[in-house]
Amino acid sequence: MASKSPAIHQTAIVSPKAEIAAGVEVGPYSVIGEGVEIGEGTRVGPHTVIEGPAVIGRENHFIGQAAIGTIPQDLKYRGEKSRLVMGDRNTVREFVTINRGTAEDRGRTTIGSGNLLMTGVHVAHDSDVGSGVILANSASLAGHVVVEDFATLSAFAGVHQKCRVGTYAFVGAYTVLTRDALPFIKTVGQRNQARIYGINQVGLARRGFTPEQIDSLRKAYRWLFQKGLRLKQAVGEIHVSGIETDEVRQLIQFMENSSRGFVRRVSRIEEGSELL
Repeated sequence: MASKSPAIHQTAIVSPKAEIAAGVEVGPYSVIGEGVEIGEGTRVGPHTVIEGPAVIGRENHFIGQAAIGTIPQDLKYRGEKSRLVMGDRNTVREFVTINRGTAEDRGRTTIGSGNLLMTGVHVAHDSDVGSGVILANSASLAGHVVVEDFATLSAFAGVHQKCRVGTYAFVGAYTVLTRDALPFIKTVGQRNQARIYGINQVGLARRGFTPEQIDSLRKAYRWLFQKGLRLKQAVGEIHVSGIETDEVRQLIQFMENSSRGFVRRVSRIEEGSELL
């Protein structure tokens, strides 16, 4: 069977130097620029702009009114060549903006696969978003931010440049991060007032973590943050206690490798309480 040709609306503008794969749909009034590569089955909704160089994978869905692969919002940018690289099966909602990289960093912005970027999300230059990530309405990443796999940033959360958000982290609504958000943990609050609210147990259970895995993380959390120990002392106690699972080691390694510091101020609210 012959491959399905791209379906490009008559009002769309597609550069002859763009590469559009089979089965791609380009909606009304969309603009696809030079150096853009779009993989099979991707749908580009109306009034979407995708500038290049950009590599867009398979079966992504841009709902519409988004600006993808546009130049960095960085006064140091002088037109150097940079790009956006996006994986497969991402959903990008209305008015999302994703900027390309800069020469100051890797020269590219990276989005993994299976992510949901809700309305109004901004991903700045040189950021690296993993896979399975949820960025809720109007969440914003400054330049050089890393968001690891399966993290969730709630509505209007903001992440300062060069901060990291760990895997399976949950960042609450309106949170402003100027330090790293730890993996597997809930973080909520504004700048130096941000606090941690225990293990992201609901999110982990939804992702298939066993009760034993979650319990080990809860016990490690107590040693690391609730007993007043230094990191090295807490790690020693965790090792002696026999709860040093892969996830616990990942949490400790994230802490040890943090260059900006991480949010560690413990909230007095019980771990099971509801967060926005």
